[in-house]
Amino acid sequence: MYVTKKYLSRRAMLRAAGVSLALPFLDSMVPAQTPIAKTAANAAPRFMGIFSAHGWSPTYWADNRLAERPATEGFNTGLGFIHKPLEAYQDQLTICAGLDSTASMPPPGTSGGDHARAAAALTGAPPKKTGGPDIWCGTSVDQLIAQKYGQETVLPSMQIGIEDPGSATGVCGWGYSCAYTNSISWSAPNRPLPHEINPMIMFERLVGDGATPEMRLARKKAAVSILDGVTNKIADMKRELPKGDRARLDDYLENVREIERRLQLAAKAGTSVPGMEMPFGAPPSIDEHIKLVWDIQHLAFQADITRVSAMMFCRDESATSYPEAGTNTANHGASHHGEDDKRREDWAKINRYWMKTFAGFAKKMKETPDGDGNLLDHSLLFWTSNMGNGNQHSHVNCGSLMLGGASGRHKPKLNVYAEGPTSNLLLSLLHMYDIQTEKIGDSTRPVSIG
Repeated sequence: MYVTKKYLSRRAMLRAAGVSLALPFLDSMVPAQTPIAKTAANAAPRFMGIFSAHGWSPTYWADNRLAERPATEGFNTGLGFIHKPLEAYQDQLTICAGLDSTASMPPPGTSGGDHARAAAALTGAPPKKTGGPDIWCGTSVDQLIAQKYGQETVLPSMQIGIEDPGSATGVCGWGYSCAYTNSISWSAPNRPLPHEINPMIMFERLVGDGATPEMRLARKKAAVSILDGVTNKIADMKRELPKGDRARLDDYLENVREIERRLQLAAKAGTSVPGMEMPFGAPPSIDEHIKLVWDIQHLAFQADITRVSAMMFCRDESATSYPEAGTNTANHGASHHGEDDKRREDWAKINRYWMKTFAGFAKKMKETPDGDGNLLDHSLLFWTSNMGNGNQHSHVNCGSLMLGGASGRHKPKLNVYAEGPTSNLLLSLLHMYDIQTEKIGDSTRPVSIG
């Protein structure tokens, strides 16, 4: 086993055939009489970049039309309709208005391609106009952070999504490669990283190290839990743990089992994801799909399997509708509301629904102990877009939010107004993570936060 006479390793794993299960933070990982900051159990900062196309519905994302107010008017007005679900976490929340996604704007003398520039959101760099293999954009902020903080984990970074890129037909025109639409995470200016949308495959990557496709299929058919293979090792470990750690381990294992149960239900529903390695695992309900992806991401952070993630929450020209939002209007159609009050309200309801699912993720993060605090204390969740007004395809005044403590690095200031390119905020994020570069993309200076 992994228990020594003194303490448990932070990298301890429960292993069996086709199973490699990392453990959450436990008090037993801290040697007696040793400050946690001086041990391997010291919590490293996590980062998650989240992208949604088309921005947020103007006039609904802050009180008193914060998004449209100049800096001179005093804009610390609290939360608007869209972000109200995050009220319980506003002491760790910053919402930034005023910045323009200049990297997403068409080059001088050209037009079109507004839906081909999602890649600019986390790189701050204008994509090269090409439909061939000579793509060029920039290295994204998540990958720069992963280079510093992700090398000690099983997965240096994760790239996840909700919507099938195969469903986004016709959005790669105007002479731009689909690579700029299909990925927000770039490990180099010419290396976009693919985003996994199948929750089953995401889960297997976290806990199924060494499993072959045949082993996974056999486990699925037999409805066998990955925990069944490590039952004896769990029992042996628990005998060595104090009461508090046993309870924490039980909660973690219950989370693993619950995610697995929901994935098995999705597999039985028979829904498949075209082109994916495993055709089972995509829930028939978009609401359940979103919640599963959030829960799998929570599991990855909890077990320190990865510290960096990039999530494409929705894609450009998305036809997805969200019944739980209180409207059946499709995503992209709602963003093109034509200033019709009802359709603009539908767009705001969709945005608010996103924030409700996000708040559920934040709640789990805050309730999960990690080092000398909790996961939300040690993470920064950055949600952004490359549009300010989807109805006009406008890249002006793009809203962004930052939630979490980033291990004390984020000094939240609920509402911030800044001017300049959105890449200035990306530069501030890098500085927050002690990456002292002078520039990312088309940045000019960092944004002052807190």
